[in-house]
Amino acid sequence: FKRRIMKKEVKSVGKDISSMGFAAGDRIMSGALSGVKVIEMAGIGPCPLAGQLLADHGAEVIVVDRESGPADAVDVVNRRGKRSIAVNLKSSEGIAAVKRLIAGADILIEGFRPGVMERLGLGPEVCLELNPRLVFGRMTGWGQTGPLAQTSGHDLNYLAVTGALKAMGPADRPPPPPLNLVADYGGGTMFLLFGVLMALYERTNSGKGQVVDAAMVDGVPVMLSVFHGMLAANEKSPNRESNLLDGAAPFYRCYETKDGKYLSLAPLEPQFFAEFVRLAGLSEEHLATQYDRELWPARRAEYAGLFLRKTRDEWMEIFDGTDACVAPVLNWDDAVTHHHNAERGTFVEVDGVMQAAPAPRLGRTPARHPVASHDRGADTRDVLSSLGYSDEEIAAMTETGALK
Repeated sequence: FKRRIMKKEVKSVGKDISSMGFAAGDRIMSGALSGVKVIEMAGIGPCPLAGQLLADHGAEVIVVDRESGPADAVDVVNRRGKRSIAVNLKSSEGIAAVKRLIAGADILIEGFRPGVMERLGLGPEVCLELNPRLVFGRMTGWGQTGPLAQTSGHDLNYLAVTGALKAMGPADRPPPPPLNLVADYGGGTMFLLFGVLMALYERTNSGKGQVVDAAMVDGVPVMLSVFHGMLAANEKSPNRESNLLDGAAPFYRCYETKDGKYLSLAPLEPQFFAEFVRLAGLSEEHLATQYDRELWPARRAEYAGLFLRKTRDEWMEIFDGTDACVAPVLNWDDAVTHHHNAERGTFVEVDGVMQAAPAPRLGRTPARHPVASHDRGADTRDVLSSLGYSDEEIAAMTETGALK
């Protein structure tokens, strides 16, 4: 790969590309999923991120868009490493083109409301008849079945009904929205990926594809497994901000510093807590009473006053590189330049957009280094040509509106 092209398109933060464990360029067949063909029905939220991660690790991902045009600003990172075909899904010719794509694919992922793919004529029965080896991944909030399956919802709603949201935030205020990381991307994207990759692996034995029903209301409770165990053992209170990991413990929460910034404190284990106590200049009495819950309210107030004595950076001069489990609460820009993130190349700048480098990192089959995303419909002609469509057929489909 021509290094001058890479330098023009991608700039890593703190590390040279060759030392980051990623393969350069989107034209090179690389990554653990090299050779896997994925069709992604364009949508929002967890499904596009799933496609991004598959593409990062070498899969050929083609997005089926409904119209051509520039990628939206919120969508530009999720589209990295993918190609796009824009077709009219209300056109029989457009549906026929998508079916031809599906016939040669390994995985299809879609995030529509239940029944939409069926109404398009692209439901699992149709697709698996076209391609019996296809893994058909379905991503929804409520799932394909159940009394709420046909209703609208968002991350916050799914967290609410699984019990996760009630456990988050201060006790004297409503639970705060934890961005949309937990249900959309934790209970959604990650379980969709887990499901389709399981099915892909199982196919090596059976030779058959199958449908994966990934629902956020199923995934989030699985992530709560340790808390279900704590509840069963009476080691967890159902009340918010009254447990070890929800901000009640004085040694597991965030504190404001002298300059109005914040530190995260998390020395849960006694040996790490002892390091914090020593470096913070606290008395050894704290060591023997770390888990005395009756003292926690007073200790929270004491630690709050302690951290207000110095700026965030002054405290980090004391704690950085130690086992005290103290880390600065950073904004977006500071996170990029933080010395640990910079050394690992955790963030990269692609076509002017700062974003996360691919994860996780594989030693023998590294992920592709990100490059700029393609516009919607930018690859329609190339993709159709690869499917056997002639230039005349593509021109005719454009004329009739089958291509967008």
